[in-house]
Amino acid sequence: MPELLNATRFGNQILREEMRRLSPEEILSDEVQGLIENMYFTLREKQYGVGMAAPQVGARIALSVVGIKPTPTRPNLEPFNTVLINPVVAETFGDAEEMWEGCISSGEGDNTLYAKVPRFKKIRLQWLDESAKEHDEVLEGFVAHVAQHETDHLSGILFVDRVEDTKTYMLADEYKKLMEHNQL
Repeated sequence: MPELLNATRFGNQILREEMRRLSPEEILSDEVQGLIENMYFTLREKQYGVGMAAPQVGARIALSVVGIKPTPTRPNLEPFNTVLINPVVAETFGDAEEMWEGCISSGEGDNTLYAKVPRFKKIRLQWLDESAKEHDEVLEGFVAHVAQHETDHLSGILFVDRVEDTKTYMLADEYKKLMEHNQL
């Protein structure tokens, strides 16, 4: 039975560390496979959003899970589920554009912090999945956005480090109100 994991919060030093990369043997270990299962379970059960990095649950390894699905506020999202292990943004295309972003380590529920963060709308990402299979793909739109956020976590970079317009900071309850009224 999978277990719920607790999220580390801003201020916890693990969120500022460079994560250790995994070998294919480590990826296939029962320990890492169990962590992946528990991370996906926690992401779903706690409705934490679309991604979670290992340091956000206290593990010092270069691993993130992504679980993008359509929501009432984003009904047009294409489902995208993957495990990103040792990810590297190999190439970016075009200019960065500001997109709204939040983070489970910045708060919970209506008290989650949001802000506009410049991210590339198209990237080439290289990573290993939960089977230690290599991927080298061009990702676009929201998937590229999430991949950059999760990859940053594995380098000790938080979304607040990338915010350029500090006047965009708001809590989730205010963000949701603006989303509902199409004011974002």
